[in-house]
Amino acid sequence: MQSRNRVLTDFAKVADGALSAVSGVKGEVEGLVRAQIERILLDMDLVPREEFEVVKAMATKAREENEALTKKIAELESLMDHCGAKAMAAEAAPKKAAPRKTAVAKGKTTTTRRKTAAKSAAKKDT
Repeated sequence: MQSRNRVLTDFAKVADGALSAVSGVKGEVEGLVRAQIERILLDMDLVPREEFEVVKAMATKAREENEALTKKIAELESLMDHCGAKAMAAEAAPKKAAPRKTAVAKGKTTTTRRKTAAKSAAKKDT
């Protein structure tokens, strides 16, 4: 019986040694896999979480400002419509330029000649 216990004891020692070797290999494999994954992630040029959160906050703030400005523009446009600013803007639009005067002999301009001709025609009619 003692020989039987001795065999079982030896078998238990071998199994225990194998388990400790396997756990050591497991630790080494985990370390190698972790190092390989970190190297791959560094090569992918990923952004750290902190930087991502900062940019996300900036984008959210910009979107909120954009929405606020859009509302303000809509309010101003409705105020312009209400006050008749479109009519005022049409009146303030640049008007057609006056006819251009050109120099003619004797220092008179074309426009002046036309006026003179119109006056003399009016005198003849009367």
